[in-house]
Amino acid sequence: MKSAARGFLSAADALIIHHLGQVDYETAWHDMQLFTAGREHNTPDELWFLEHPPVFTLGRNGRQEHLHNSGGIPVLKVDRGGQVTYHGPGQLVVYTLLDISRRQLGVQSLVRILEQAVIDLCADYGIDAQRREKAPGVYVGNCKLAALGLRVRKGCTFHGLSLNIDMDLTPFSWIDPCGYRDLEVTQLRNLGVETSTRTISGQFQNHLERLLKTVST
Repeated sequence: MKSAARGFLSAADALIIHHLGQVDYETAWHDMQLFTAGREHNTPDELWFLEHPPVFTLGRNGRQEHLHNSGGIPVLKVDRGGQVTYHGPGQLVVYTLLDISRRQLGVQSLVRILEQAVIDLCADYGIDAQRREKAPGVYVGNCKLAALGLRVRKGCTFHGLSLNIDMDLTPFSWIDPCGYRDLEVTQLRNLGVETSTRTISGQFQNHLERLLKTVST
């Protein structure tokens, strides 16, 4: 993948940001694996902001029965945590390539940071969003707005978060989102936010960088 990148120096580490546009899921997945496998102790952390063409992914413990109809959309078994989810245009995906050991940050702490970044973004638009215990992600009322799935290898994370902005939600009705039957899914457009994915991406980046900096000081 090619992109323009910029550096951000936090108290814990240099953090490099990539805005990649739309990238095929398998390409991004392969690149995450290569990046993580090739990391050294001083490799800067990276955040990748992108979108995917339509694809269903099943996590390591994902069960096929949670996928009721693929509708001709590719289905991939992947190495993140979690069950089944859908990715498509109009959804912001943020991959967190972080050395959490170096940052002295636990997996659950990172999950809470990612959730909080979405909650803070929603608050910017007057939306009351919440997290749920034992059900990672961000919810507005009874509907899921953002999903999380991470993989940790040798103290480093990859995969990350997906936030629904302005997309066709129909494929979510063909699955049990994140393994929960009858769980409704929403997006920012349905919550009254008529802002581009590019704008939301920048706002979310600001919140996430701030939160990561806070725990690194």
